[in-house]
Amino acid sequence: MSQPNALSIDVEDYFHASALRIPQSAWHQQEQRANRNTLELLEILARTNVKATFFVLGWVAERQPTLVEAIAAAGHEVACHGYSHELIYRQSPEVFLEESRRAKKMLESIVGRPIHGYRAASFSIIERSTWALDIIAELGFSYDSSIFPIYHDRYGIRGARAEPHVLRLSSGRSLVEIPPAVLSLCGLRVPVAGGGYFRLYPYDFTRWAIRRMNRDGRPAVVYLHPWEIDTGQPEAKVGPFTRFRHYVNIGKVRKRLQCLLEDFSFVTMGALAERLRPDGASMAPATLAHGRQPAASG
Repeated sequence: MSQPNALSIDVEDYFHASALRIPQSAWHQQEQRANRNTLELLEILARTNVKATFFVLGWVAERQPTLVEAIAAAGHEVACHGYSHELIYRQSPEVFLEESRRAKKMLESIVGRPIHGYRAASFSIIERSTWALDIIAELGFSYDSSIFPIYHDRYGIRGARAEPHVLRLSSGRSLVEIPPAVLSLCGLRVPVAGGGYFRLYPYDFTRWAIRRMNRDGRPAVVYLHPWEIDTGQPEAKVGPFTRFRHYVNIGKVRKRLQCLLEDFSFVTMGALAERLRPDGASMAPATLAHGRQPAASG
């Protein structure tokens, strides 16, 4: 049996993207397109019989509860992407707690079942915001996918473990951490199979990278946004670097995604986390105290 990977969709609209810096006060003036784009992704997944995890932004769920219902009705896992898409390191613990509780409760009321997974806006659990992990665990989430084990100008913890693992938190709680796909090449960690990286790299490289991870016994965690298949989205007035970062190869994502779904096996994030629950963990746990990194993977 082939190594199962995990496909995740961050359900947010184009104007929520951190790179575009469209203020929340202006969101109500933007054309809402997340519903139609997410429904198209559901159709693509149905044709290939793949189940994914949809990390739904609370702001979207509040305005489109029937979309969340459709995701759950199609047999996919509904997980939490926070409420406002604010970067965690720009929030206080009090605000983060309140927003996360609000989003989790909202999603649970819509789907009628517990929400187990959490992913921060733009992977914004970095060294100075690891305090958020205790709050995530306190709220009853069993797994997190917010730590990108790379260096980036907006996110990432360079020394974090690159494979799914169990975190022992400073509060004494445990949390399964499932990082996005990263491949080690010549001593460097290269992010693959997600978001802008999925759009930037040729598909042949993405396929090679995932196969290499799978040969090493590691699942690849792939992530996409509904706006990444939306060639008709309004164009924001941004500089050339941000324009490249947000819009590069959007027209190629549908075909690449279809190839990905045909080439690899996928399960939900929850299914990966289930294998690593603290009561039956198959890996040695990492310790993450406030302001400290977990031990680097070998």
